[in-house]
Amino acid sequence: MKSAKNILQPEHRALKTGVLVLDECNTLSFAAAVDPMRAANRLADRPAFDWDYVTATGTPAHLTSGLAVPGIPLARFEDCDLLIVVAGFQLARHATPSLLAGLRRIAATGAALAGIDGGPWLLAEADLLDQHSATTHWEDLDNFSNRFPDVTVLRDRFAISGNRLTSGGAMPAIEMMLHIISARHGAGFAARVSGLFLYDGAPAPTKPQSRTGAPHRHNALTAKANALMEAALDEPLPLTQIADTLGTSPRTLQQQFRLRLNTTPQDHYLQLRLAEARRLVADTDMSLMDVALATGFTSQSSFARAFRTAHGLSARDLRQEQTLH
Repeated sequence: MKSAKNILQPEHRALKTGVLVLDECNTLSFAAAVDPMRAANRLADRPAFDWDYVTATGTPAHLTSGLAVPGIPLARFEDCDLLIVVAGFQLARHATPSLLAGLRRIAATGAALAGIDGGPWLLAEADLLDQHSATTHWEDLDNFSNRFPDVTVLRDRFAISGNRLTSGGAMPAIEMMLHIISARHGAGFAARVSGLFLYDGAPAPTKPQSRTGAPHRHNALTAKANALMEAALDEPLPLTQIADTLGTSPRTLQQQFRLRLNTTPQDHYLQLRLAEARRLVADTDMSLMDVALATGFTSQSSFARAFRTAHGLSARDLRQEQTLH
């Protein structure tokens, strides 16, 4: 067995991913795995993820909505950094010897394995969650715990144990995918991906799953702070000034950004400025120095370093790419 791949570390290289889709999985769970990857690629304007669809036998998987997803047969799927297993109903029928052997073969390459909804059950059936912590959908938690005594079963929304990731359903799966994006590309970038869905941020992954599905409400303090930041990208406001304007303390602002967005106000502000810088470089003819000044950088060198760190290429190279297109 090859050494385990650590997918939860800063990395500009695209994460090679397989999405194993099984019959009778929910459309929302499928989308929860795929759409954050699509959104990340769109925002990054480069491959943050490179994924293939995989099915059990090579015939299209039919979701509960009637949608059909064609894919590579699992037996012919060779290698990936991450395999996401999306399953729903009829798990005993899906747990064939050939499917379980395929999962073990992928695991032996060192790939990280993730299960969504019923996916954790299949990973456990393949003995791939033994001695790991894991979760699954709240409807199945008790049966899951009884069936797999060698798995430490959590009631968390999603769980990470080594290179095993498990999620309790569609919304926690989005949170799990955003966690991967944050680990690889930064909390600010993950917040931007979240913003594309008008998703106001996740509760802590260790918050127990709720049977009522009560909605998570946006924090008015972080929203107002964000509005102040967006209005002053060219002359960034000190954190103390933002806090004073909002009638709070810098410490409270730090705590709320960490709680709601899993980042700091400073990093969030920087990511807003760098996102605007990218837009100006790609969509306008402004000089790079003017772009730097318009986004609050007082020197070209500091702008260049921050831009390359955030976007994986220089502003000059991006401008040239846009010209070629």
